[in-house]
Amino acid sequence: MDSLTVIAIAFGLSFDTFAASLTFGIVRSKILFLEAFRLAMVMAVFQGGFTVAGYFAGTFVSGHLSTYDHFIALGLLAFIGIRMIAGGLRGQHVEEAKDYTKPPGLFLIAAGTSIDAAAVGISFALLDGNIWFAGVIIGAVTFLASMTAIRIGKSAGRLAGSRTEIIGGIILVVIGIRIFLEHMLDRAG
Repeated sequence: MDSLTVIAIAFGLSFDTFAASLTFGIVRSKILFLEAFRLAMVMAVFQGGFTVAGYFAGTFVSGHLSTYDHFIALGLLAFIGIRMIAGGLRGQHVEEAKDYTKPPGLFLIAAGTSIDAAAVGISFALLDGNIWFAGVIIGAVTFLASMTAIRIGKSAGRLAGSRTEIIGGIILVVIGIRIFLEHMLDRAG
């Protein structure tokens, strides 16, 4: 998997965190930099960590599924993307940000927004992706997205909301289609 695809996946995954962090910035308009940094770091570690965990879980089954890997990657990314789009259309993450300041609430939100990253990690295992590079890139993009979202939420109010999750879902679906088409064209050629 090339670097551009990993970066695009990282951006797609970070929209979920972006939506949650945006809401946190809106709810906690007087958040201090260190609080925002801690929040963004936890989000990044969970997102990157779940990707790596998904990869290792997927490694156990990838040898048996290599013939169908592109179908599985398309299915996983489409499922995740469609789920994110549906959640965005329902405006799901707006109320979840209220308990971010305490570690249990922060960890639950970080885990909830990172479950999709585990499924992406499984698809990396099926496609022989460099998981350490992907985990670091996904974590870094998530950190930047979270810090940016908190700042936007802090100053701009409820502008974006669930639309960011819809955009992230569309990106993941498009990436799944791209992976599928690349594999089909490679096998045809």
